[in-house]
Amino acid sequence: MAESIFKAYDIRGIYPDQLDEEGVYQIIQAYIKVVKPKKVVVSRDVREHGPQLQQAAIRSFIEAGVDVVDAGLVSTDMFYWAVANLPVEGGVTLSASHNAREWNGLNMARQGAEPISKESGLDEIKNLALAGCRVESDRKGMIKEQDILDDYCRWLLSLIDVGKLTPLTLAVNPNHGYQGIVLERIIELGKLPIKVKKIYFEPDGTFPLPGGHPNPLIPENRHASVELVQTSAANLGVSWDADGDRCFLIDETGRFLEGYFTTAVLAVEQLKKHPGGKVIIDPRLIWASTQAILANGGLPIISRAGMTIIAKRMQAEGAIFAGEMSAHYYFPETYNRDNGMLPLFRILELMASSRKKLSEIYDPYLAKYFVSGEINSTVTDIQMILKSIETKYVGGKVEHIDGVSVEYPDWRFNLRSSNTEPLLRLNVEANSKKVMEQKRDELLAIIRA
Repeated sequence: MAESIFKAYDIRGIYPDQLDEEGVYQIIQAYIKVVKPKKVVVSRDVREHGPQLQQAAIRSFIEAGVDVVDAGLVSTDMFYWAVANLPVEGGVTLSASHNAREWNGLNMARQGAEPISKESGLDEIKNLALAGCRVESDRKGMIKEQDILDDYCRWLLSLIDVGKLTPLTLAVNPNHGYQGIVLERIIELGKLPIKVKKIYFEPDGTFPLPGGHPNPLIPENRHASVELVQTSAANLGVSWDADGDRCFLIDETGRFLEGYFTTAVLAVEQLKKHPGGKVIIDPRLIWASTQAILANGGLPIISRAGMTIIAKRMQAEGAIFAGEMSAHYYFPETYNRDNGMLPLFRILELMASSRKKLSEIYDPYLAKYFVSGEINSTVTDIQMILKSIETKYVGGKVEHIDGVSVEYPDWRFNLRSSNTEPLLRLNVEANSKKVMEQKRDELLAIIRA
């Protein structure tokens, strides 16, 4: 077990070199020491080594006297729903999100789906695991296998105005994760008027994708989603990463829509249900979201990015919605956790009620705000570059909520370090494409010098 597998919000490493069955067993022992649960949910995503790692986790729990609900194969959304709804005090799911097939990892939660991160117990779990802690028990825990798919799907249907939905064709790319199966079951149980066109649909932990990674943003995977929309004459397309918690949309013309703009659209919809509410956004790109929120009577709150940070801030503020440009969307109804399925249905409700095509909903934003997309640069001295950038752009309004953000009347940027890699991530937005491209290139020349 390598120390490097412990990240800011989860545990992730290459199997079996960095993370194997014994490592998972040891991490679970540490989790038990910190969380002290009597009963937990244990699940996994579609990865090919998921079953044996899940069994190692279950063995660690039962040998420490902790009862286990084995939920088997799930999306991340389903895991957090289970921790929040079943009579358990926490849970662990084996997943490595959108990483390639050789990766695996653990996402952990306390009772009520409260996330565990570096600041809220993960550091302690790391130290105990690396020290080889053991939990002694006079009894063995009990195991109960439980298929939660139908219960989860019925719960999600309860959040949707099913009668509002109109017939349409949906192009679906789950990137060989589990969300396609979940979507089909929701449609079946709800008798929804949705026809599904499929690509990379069946769960397959080898991820036989053109881009090799189950990540919707990889150009080859993005192109496959766009092409499916265009060739199937679909009303829209949806693409998820392998664990299903990021939701990307494609309009009927084949435009791949940034999570940034979807945050603005969903924020307006949530404000219709909760007038005057607080909406949390991350600082990477803010103009479209903040202006949409203010124009619709809401209060925008800018927070550091990151699943556990956003979830805790939502709870503290009583926020009605949160969105990240990375296409994580959080709702109070989903226990302040991100959910990859509900955003799709909120958009379908909007299309039905407005009688607009998806392109018509997004056009006002795309015509006004021009964005670079997130650009990664590998660097040797992150802090030195951040300081030099801040010095050069001293004339703008500077913020340090997450990295460095600098704002001018006609453009702004955010530059932040990765939590897991020696990377700087740049996002630029402007009120014209020309200014955006000019400033993007100017910044990259400094960063990559």
